[in-house]
Amino acid sequence: MKIGAAKTGTPSSSIEDYVKVIYSFTEWQDKPITSTQLAQRLGVANSSVSEMVRKLKDQGLVDHQPYSAITLTGDGIRLALSMVRRHRLIETFLVRELGYRWDEVHDEAELLEHAVSETFIKRMAAKLGNPVRDPHGDPIPASDGSVLIPAAHRMNELDDGHTGRITRISDENPELLRYLAAEQIELDADVEVLGRKPFGGALVVRIGSGAALREFDLAEEVAAALWIHSGPAHTGCTVDGR
Repeated sequence: MKIGAAKTGTPSSSIEDYVKVIYSFTEWQDKPITSTQLAQRLGVANSSVSEMVRKLKDQGLVDHQPYSAITLTGDGIRLALSMVRRHRLIETFLVRELGYRWDEVHDEAELLEHAVSETFIKRMAAKLGNPVRDPHGDPIPASDGSVLIPAAHRMNELDDGHTGRITRISDENPELLRYLAAEQIELDADVEVLGRKPFGGALVVRIGSGAALREFDLAEEVAAALWIHSGPAHTGCTVDGR
């Protein structure tokens, strides 16, 4: 898949934000997003979402019928991947080169992704060595539009005794990211699920290896934010919208 603007011309920042959120919602799951969920994620009224979705449909970026979920068309996917690439490269640059913490970069990237040129993005990617994931483990689409989604599952959905590595950490809650950083729970750490405490209690896990191996009682919100990959590194599903 080739990344590029949809055939409707240069899109507005609002359109770019909408298609990016629609794509991101379905990146790690098969269930499509609804208008209500889209409104919640964007922090806008349902009426505003309805109006914008009609505009996106008119421009050939989404498929949508009344009272049904919203899905991206091929053009919508291409535009979304372009914005996701920008956002995640900027987050990576802010952490690696400017010393930002991983809980600080989302809002900065939201602002910058609409302002920088494609030349800037290409040079930044080259400067960073064309990374394949951002500081939270989310995959960065390549310049040709391909993106490898690791085969991973939420920690809170795993059976007792399951082992693997942390391959993605949700960045939705900055406070949770700060907690994980303080506890030194990081990407690529080894994980073993030991089981749950009685009566719907915390999930007990071992994280780390060797002298760094520790046991944690993780609340549901924390366990749901950690995605575990159990196969060989760099295996998963490749998105291709050609």
